[in-house]
Amino acid sequence: MFLNFFNELRTAKVPVTLKEYLTLMEAMDKQVIAMEVEEFYYLARAALVKDERNIDKFDRVFSHVFKGLDTLADAVNVTDLPEEWLKKMSEKFLTPEEMAEIEAMGGFEKLMETLKQRLEEQKKRHEGGNKMIGTGGTSPFGANGYNPEGVRIG
Repeated sequence: MFLNFFNELRTAKVPVTLKEYLTLMEAMDKQVIAMEVEEFYYLARAALVKDERNIDKFDRVFSHVFKGLDTLADAVNVTDLPEEWLKKMSEKFLTPEEMAEIEAMGGFEKLMETLKQRLEEQKKRHEGGNKMIGTGGTSPFGANGYNPEGVRIG
């Protein structure tokens, strides 16, 4: 959804650059703000709009792209990521021992199948725990936790 937002801004002739977009994504990754739409609005506007003449266009695009969202967690859709990207990332960042451990647990395909199933099941935010997608737990899915076969989300 964030890449879609960037593309929509460019289509609306808001002069945003890839560097500005990456700065915004870095701020999100470092959790500069809470995952609230209003806070993201101000962060994105500060990072992407360099001329006040473009604020109205920015506002129209933002309203269109993020219409109906209560939190940014609702905007994250892991199923939009191509499977080959995820495989390449795991090859780049995992040791051979970690890759072997993942294969022993059913492999990458089984992990992605389980992730899709959990995305369909889960209806609210989770913190801690060892099953659902969340933060700070030992589930294979989420952020800021630990699991040897984990997929970082968010």
